[in-house]
Amino acid sequence: MAEPPRRSSLGAGGSAVAVAEALPLRARLSFAAGHFLNDLCASLWFTYLLLYLHAVLGYSHRLAGGLLLAGQVADGLCTPLLGYEADRSAGCGRYGRRKSWHLAGTTCVLVSFPFIFSPCLGCKENTPQWAAFIYYLPFIVIFQFGWAATQISHLSLIPELVTSDHEKVELTAFRYAFTVMANITVYGLAWLLLNLQVDQPERTEHLGIQDVPVFRNLSLIVVGLGAVFSLIFHLGTKEKPYPLGSLPQPESTPLLQKEPTRCLRPLLAWKDWLLEPAFYQVAVLYMATRLIVNLSQTYIAMYLTNSLLLPKKYIATIPLVLYVSGFLSSFLMKPVNKWIGRNLTYFVGILVILAFASWVTLTRTMGVEIYGAAALLGAGSATILVTSLSMTADLIGTNTHSGAFVYGAMSFTDKMANGLAVMAIQNLHPCPTELCCPACVSFYHWVMVLVTGGIAMAATVSLCCIMIWPIRVRFHGPGCGRLRGDPPDDVSLQGLNEARIPYDETESTEERSPSSTVN
Repeated sequence: MAEPPRRSSLGAGGSAVAVAEALPLRARLSFAAGHFLNDLCASLWFTYLLLYLHAVLGYSHRLAGGLLLAGQVADGLCTPLLGYEADRSAGCGRYGRRKSWHLAGTTCVLVSFPFIFSPCLGCKENTPQWAAFIYYLPFIVIFQFGWAATQISHLSLIPELVTSDHEKVELTAFRYAFTVMANITVYGLAWLLLNLQVDQPERTEHLGIQDVPVFRNLSLIVVGLGAVFSLIFHLGTKEKPYPLGSLPQPESTPLLQKEPTRCLRPLLAWKDWLLEPAFYQVAVLYMATRLIVNLSQTYIAMYLTNSLLLPKKYIATIPLVLYVSGFLSSFLMKPVNKWIGRNLTYFVGILVILAFASWVTLTRTMGVEIYGAAALLGAGSATILVTSLSMTADLIGTNTHSGAFVYGAMSFTDKMANGLAVMAIQNLHPCPTELCCPACVSFYHWVMVLVTGGIAMAATVSLCCIMIWPIRVRFHGPGCGRLRGDPPDDVSLQGLNEARIPYDETESTEERSPSSTVN
């Protein structure tokens, strides 16, 4: 996207310093629309894939889990590779490098996703299940490649658009608000399609083969809507193309600069990130966050239908409540982060998720109170997800040229962990040859407790490590020696716009933070 407009202001030393203007609302909305297709497909993928393959098409737990695992592995392997290539490429002609990868990924998603939620073409009742696995696998791999390309290119635009911490939180919150709206759209459409089955009133309480048209039509509508929002993104986002082999200039390059009297801070290449302890701190926290969000989304439908024995309309209404609460809480992210800081905001989200896990643990049967529990889970999930993404953007800072690799590596840990966790849960299912047996009633109950409360405890440990050892980026590169009075090599994430700035460059008093660490 084109660089934000800049105005000049005098720093403490009297030099003119470029200060980025706030991103216009129209630009923020068009940017957020660029991930809407991914969000729609991800909602269907995580919430309904296992349910569709097992309860509707009648495939075994292991085959359903194997297909989901294959998709997560494909996504996990593609993501860091795509991140590396996206940082190296210059885009197609005058089209920006991020938008070029976004367009390629969107095309892959559009042509492959409808086949995943449609019956196997050519398969019959006596067709072996391994044949169905082979049929669905190519479509899943193409979809996950496109999904990863779209996600990485879109996330990599955040630190290129804005530089201040609170603007990153706001832009991430806009992005998550569209994520929530996408999920609300999917669940609202699912509720509508399920309730339109008036011609089969005796079959509407339980899922079965008669619900194949519901999921097929739902996937087609999702692809159509996502294509419209992707078009809005590409028309409304003007990315600046970078020539091959060049790097974007840091947002903080002074308009008027004296002859440098100190050495310049090097920008981080992708290999340098692997030597950064902060890189692994954020990766572990992000992985735990995604495990909570994705696994709870994957198994909430199973929990509702098999443990609580609720009618199938609840697989649409409960996730809808979950994401409405997440949508509302996402608007509080910027003021809350500004008030209490990153770490405490994340901790508040963890407390809300632990409250949900405690509620589920103590209550074996639920009626209307399940809506209150869903609201807690939605608010907590939104809080920790927005905050963890903001921490990732903080980690990248002004190293936007390698931002796609960082997001790719973060996503790799999350995809692999989610796929392995789902496969482990599927293999532990107490009735592998049946749709459900008496033992699966308590099975999904404890699955929901562990994927929320258990992983939330692990995320708390990771957060404590960040509080004890604050996130700092250490620059690795050829140095010219440190002169007396130079700052140390460690560069905290709270210091803004420090890449390739002379060491004697003085910050504006308006932008100087009282703390050298990210809260």
